[in-house]
Amino acid sequence: MNTAVHSVHEFAFCVPDLEAAVHFYSSFGLDVRREAGGLGLYTDGHAQRWGRVLEGGRKQLLWLALGVYQQDLAALLARCDAQQVRRIAPPHAEVPDGVWIAAPDGVAICLQVAAKCSPSEKAPREFAPEGGHAGRAPCRSAIRQVRPTHLSHILLFTPDVNAAVEFYCAALGLRLSDRSGDIIAFVHSPHGSDHHLLAFARSAAPGLHHSSWNVNSFDAVGLGAQQMAQAGYPDGWGVGRHVLGSNYFRYVRDPWGSYAEYSFDIDFIAAGVQWPAADYPPEDSLYVWGPALPADFVTNHEVPTM
Repeated sequence: MNTAVHSVHEFAFCVPDLEAAVHFYSSFGLDVRREAGGLGLYTDGHAQRWGRVLEGGRKQLLWLALGVYQQDLAALLARCDAQQVRRIAPPHAEVPDGVWIAAPDGVAICLQVAAKCSPSEKAPREFAPEGGHAGRAPCRSAIRQVRPTHLSHILLFTPDVNAAVEFYCAALGLRLSDRSGDIIAFVHSPHGSDHHLLAFARSAAPGLHHSSWNVNSFDAVGLGAQQMAQAGYPDGWGVGRHVLGSNYFRYVRDPWGSYAEYSFDIDFIAAGVQWPAADYPPEDSLYVWGPALPADFVTNHEVPTM
């Protein structure tokens, strides 16, 4: 029985400078709208507001809204109550409607009845045409801004990866995709989603490590890296390819030490498919190939400093 969360309906965080967020995410290729006391993050041709950015004293994850079907809500709440999941008040004035609960690490979660916005099939993949007498590479003179199609997943820091997996799977119905011990873990929705709808990395405190955005070609990953460097954001990681999820990536460092990822060709787990989840060694937890990992790539900049 697939009684489970079906989508990351919205993630929300605050930053000290909204204008910096406008520049970063607009340069990244998102449709950034000023609304509801902050910013909304959209993608072209999609009505979904994937993210919210509000103004605050420092960069900090505020809440996570998870989409559920109406027919699943009562059963999910009963499951949460049986596991003594704490109900909480909405954490902010500008929040979605729904039932608010707290994850074991304290992250505020809204269970929101909503249409499924996570993909229900694998995203299209665009490749250069074969054959012919003309070159297959696109012309530099024809380059247009890379524009992601949708939010693929988010990765959260948490003090206890095992507790996070237990909560999101046992209480909210998600399923383990893959993991590397208690260092990192990936979960998907049984209603169909990318290899990971959510991922968790070990840290001293909760926080948002990155948001990942789908693009439809390998060229778009490289072009995205180029457009962000030209916009003043040369730092990050990639281009490379992950083991877990299989996707090609470029992470771009934002002004607050976290990342936005261009992702192409991630594994897709269709509804009803039993994915062969496994526990991988640490060397497989990050990448098959790519440049050396930045020294602070897994640093949680949301941990308060003394």
